[in-house]
Amino acid sequence: MGASSTGEKRTFAWRVLAFFVVGFLLAVSKYDMRHVERIPKGAFVFAPNHYSNIDPLISAYVLWKNRRIPRFLVKASLFKVPVFGAILRVTGQIPVQRTGGGRGSLAAAGKLADDGVAVVIYPEGTLTRDPDLWPMRGKTGAVRAALDHDIPLVPMAHWGAQKILPRYSKRISLFPRKQITVLIGEPVDLSKWKGRPIDSVVLAEATDAVMQAITHLLEELRAEKAPLERWDPADHGQAEIGKF
Repeated sequence: MGASSTGEKRTFAWRVLAFFVVGFLLAVSKYDMRHVERIPKGAFVFAPNHYSNIDPLISAYVLWKNRRIPRFLVKASLFKVPVFGAILRVTGQIPVQRTGGGRGSLAAAGKLADDGVAVVIYPEGTLTRDPDLWPMRGKTGAVRAALDHDIPLVPMAHWGAQKILPRYSKRISLFPRKQITVLIGEPVDLSKWKGRPIDSVVLAEATDAVMQAITHLLEELRAEKAPLERWDPADHGQAEIGKF
C-alpha cells in the first residue's frame, strides 16, 4: 500500500503491530464502515466518540483499513511502561501530560499535521460519563489543533464496542463476534472561527459544533435521539479524569 508523506510510511514496526491488532479485532468483531470516502488524503484531526477502552483500537483500524497511519495523544506515563512504551515511541504516538502539558502536546500534534498525517483526538478527553453512552461535554484540544494548523476536523461515531468491552470493565467478550458500525462525517465547518483570535469563546463555540456533529452521527447509528442537554461531569459532581 502507498503512503502520502514520510509520516505515512507503513514501517516494519507498524506492519507487525497491525498484524496482531487487526487479527485480534477481526477475531472478536466485524465491521460496517460507512462513508470512508470522507477520510481526507492529507493532514486532518480525526474526532471520534469515546465510551469503551477498546475505542482507540477501533479508531486505529478504521484509519489503517483506509490507508492512513493513526497517531494518538497518549498519557505520558504510558511511555514509561516496558514494551508498551517502546511500541508507542516507535509508532510515533504523542505523549500528553494530564495537567500542564496540553499546549506542548498540541504542538507535537501540529508537527505531525505538518507531515500530512492523521491525528486522533478524542474531544471528550476521556470515556463519556453519560449513563447511556451518548457523547458528553467536549474539551477544546481537537478544535484547537485544527484551528492552529488550519487542517480539517473529521467527526466519527461508532457503536457496538461496548459489547466487546463495557465502559470501565476489564473483561473482554470474545464470542460471538460483535458487530461494530462506523459512520464518518463530513469535515466540521470551522470557517466561522478561522481568522479570529483563538480565545475561550471561539474554542467553546467550535467545540460545541464538533460535539453536535459527533452526536448526530451516533443518533443515526443508534436510530435514537440523544438527550437535549449534553452531559457535563461538573454538573454531576464527577471528576474530569479517571473512573466515576
